Amino acid sequence: MSWLIGGIVFLILGYFTYGRFVERLIPPDDRKTPCIAHPDGVDYVPLPKWKNMLIQLLNIAGVGPVIGVIAGIKFGKVALLIIPVGCVLLGAVHDFFAGMISMRMDGANLPKIVRELLGRRYAAAFSWMTILLLLLVVAVFINVPANLIDSQWLPNASYFWLIVGVIFAYYIAATLFPVDAIIGRVYPIFGALLMVGSVAVFAAVVWAAIGNPALLEEGVEFVKYKTEVFNAGGRSPIFPLLFVTIACGIISGFHGTQSPIVARTIKSEREARVTFYGMMIAEGVIAMIWASAALALYNLQPESLAKSPAVVLGEIASRFLGPWMGGVAVFAIVVLAVTSGDTALRSARLSLSEMAGVGQVKLAPRVLTSLPLIAIVAGFLWWSNLSAKSFGHLWNYFAWGNQVLSATTLMAASVWLFRLGRGWWTLVTLLPGVFMTTVVASFILWTSSDKGQPWGLVPGGLPLAIAVLLGALVAVAFAVWVWFRGRSR
Repeated sequence: MSWLIGGIVFLILGYFTYGRFVERLIPPDDRKTPCIAHPDGVDYVPLPKWKNMLIQLLNIAGVGPVIGVIAGIKFGKVALLIIPVGCVLLGAVHDFFAGMISMRMDGANLPKIVRELLGRRYAAAFSWMTILLLLLVVAVFINVPANLIDSQWLPNASYFWLIVGVIFAYYIAATLFPVDAIIGRVYPIFGALLMVGSVAVFAAVVWAAIGNPALLEEGVEFVKYKTEVFNAGGRSPIFPLLFVTIACGIISGFHGTQSPIVARTIKSEREARVTFYGMMIAEGVIAMIWASAALALYNLQPESLAKSPAVVLGEIASRFLGPWMGGVAVFAIVVLAVTSGDTALRSARLSLSEMAGVGQVKLAPRVLTSLPLIAIVAGFLWWSNLSAKSFGHLWNYFAWGNQVLSATTLMAASVWLFRLGRGWWTLVTLLPGVFMTTVVASFILWTSSDKGQPWGLVPGGLPLAIAVLLGALVAVAFAVWVWFRGRSR
């Protein structure tokens, strides 16, 4: 119990202390924000503060802080420590700078920010990788809610592909219409459902743990599974695998693609801290709730440790909340996935149009820009549903590609701070950037299919110690280059 409550308290205190400190590195002022300076009625649309907060939260909080932490808690209670610390020092910092830099660059998307700060050569490959990752996100966030709806509410007959079609059609509509026409209208409703579901799970888990404190400890069967199955032969090391598995609950590069959407609708820079830093803190609270709920379920039902996170999600809802409120909780997770998938496709459209120099005010160019993206997502959906293994690969490649984006965004923010003359305070983004570069470089060098992970750069994967050492060297070299690039201007 103390880990759950303590983690949530740490997150809240982190917002009011470290969040305020981070804000002062790029102090907000009264300059015109992008939506005030040049509104276009499509993407640059002024929205109220409360609506921007909800949109940002639902944009960034995909299934990562639920599905990811249900898998991530198998590393043990250490996840309940790493989630809040990582969220305050890494994830919220990342999201805040992604949003603030976008506002200061007239609502620029992540590829344009990277091109300006890290150079055209780096951005050339990075931009296409960003679009590819966004399309992977769209495919994943169609698959997951469709499977949840099909398995939880329609168990007697499979309507999977029909549900896929409905969700995909909604994504396309949300991508093409102005941001306030669909997203701005339905997100407040979705946000209310998310809050109700999360509060219900939190209350149920706390109530159960009061009667049985051992539920939030590592029970005998839990430790046995973690040792003999999950980490058998060192196949699941905390570093770097935990930071790839949980992703959105700690830090996520995907958020850097979403913050510019809201950066184009904020009316004042003074709303940035609560919108960008604060909503990542809220996501951290969601992650703590579901990680604790999964730990409790694994202690009650050790056999669930071998099941997929999506199945465990349904078991958590029915076990702790019953059929009716459990249904509300599962629907809240469907909402999380859908409200990240629709803006992922929108962000892909905006990024591609920005790279190609195609205006998006008129409907025809928006449709033409979206068509190839829609075709690629359809291909991903077909491939990922050939087998459970192919969907596993889709998720794994999304997971580590996601952290390539987070490391890049943090390093770009470091160049920005160097150019603003922040000196040693640049370490606020540079150290997290070095850390995440080490994570992703180590993972790519270590991972291999025989470890139950996607293929990496080295067949069979390097030994973990060597992979981490080489990953750290890559990160240090990246940091030195960032320092010279920032100081040169």
